[in-house]
Amino acid sequence: MIIGIGSDLCDIRRIEKTLSRFPERFTKRVFTEVERAKAEGRANKAATYAKRFAAKEACSKALGTGLSMGVAWKEMGVTNLPSGKPTLNLTAGAKERLDKLVPEGFSPRIDLTITDDYPLAQAFVVISAWPQDWPHVKP
Repeated sequence: MIIGIGSDLCDIRRIEKTLSRFPERFTKRVFTEVERAKAEGRANKAATYAKRFAAKEACSKALGTGLSMGVAWKEMGVTNLPSGKPTLNLTAGAKERLDKLVPEGFSPRIDLTITDDYPLAQAFVVISAWPQDWPHVKP
């Protein structure tokens, strides 16, 4: 069952400006170490950061909190599965909120898609709950 959907559109130029004005302050405040390492290794790091920024915004909407109610930027980290598929790893307040949304006897699943086409980056997040006894297919 779907328990939350979120989407966000981010202007890459806005991220470029922020990176030029407050590079470390911005990236250390908003992104996990894994996200920063990924972005810094890319030719267009602003687009990489913008996609992850949009993913965090979309996730906070899917959680129903926005960036409040105990949910902070770095508690939602974009990671990649071995297949390369992006997903979100939630910790602290974001994980607590997710756990409250998922009914007993169910397991959460977060599906994420991110894309960019300069000057825009976009993310969609679907949070669903699957019965714990449901046969799981590895992503």
